[in-house]
Amino acid sequence: MPSAITDFLSSTPWRKSPLPTPRSRFRQLINDIRSWLGSDNSIVSSGALRHLLESQLEAYKSEDSGWEEYAFRDPSQAFTRNLVDRGTGDYNLVYDLPKFRVRMLKGSLTETRYAWPQSTGPGEAMRATSQTHLDRDQVIYMADDLGLHKISNPDPEEYAVSLHLYTPPNAAIKGCKVFDPDTGTAKHAYLYTYHSEFGIRRKLEAGT
Repeated sequence: MPSAITDFLSSTPWRKSPLPTPRSRFRQLINDIRSWLGSDNSIVSSGALRHLLESQLEAYKSEDSGWEEYAFRDPSQAFTRNLVDRGTGDYNLVYDLPKFRVRMLKGSLTETRYAWPQSTGPGEAMRATSQTHLDRDQVIYMADDLGLHKISNPDPEEYAVSLHLYTPPNAAIKGCKVFDPDTGTAKHAYLYTYHSEFGIRRKLEAGT
């Protein structure tokens, strides 16, 4: 079954979006994240940010009424990407190891992690290193130094909805590499297309 992904970008070279008045626990969580990311640059480099974000994401209890206005489904797509917030705009940092968190809001997902391929060209099948089942209200952390991963919805009937937090949003802005698990071959993919932005559905062109 397809999934709906709600994205939060922690920093961006684009315009700053205004801080909305909280109207739900979900919106309060987004406002809190923006405050933490924009408060003190030292928290980014100290590593304290990771633990702060993860603890707060875990403490949030998912309420459908808080996030469902952002989660647009499309049965014709494997998944949809729905932008919740562009972030503070205060940090435009460049990292070799982009980091992000996934917070389950509804349904379940399976994360499979892989070791990095040993060669840049076609080779052997990629080696899976772990597999984790994610249920509602669970949080995972991922970074390039932990390997590569794919996320799939194991339930053929139920939609899964997850919140993705990028710190910094390198992949969301510049794209990322997508790997063929059978050969380890990589290609660059851009992730610019959103099915909705801030709860408003976009009119997509054919083929996007």
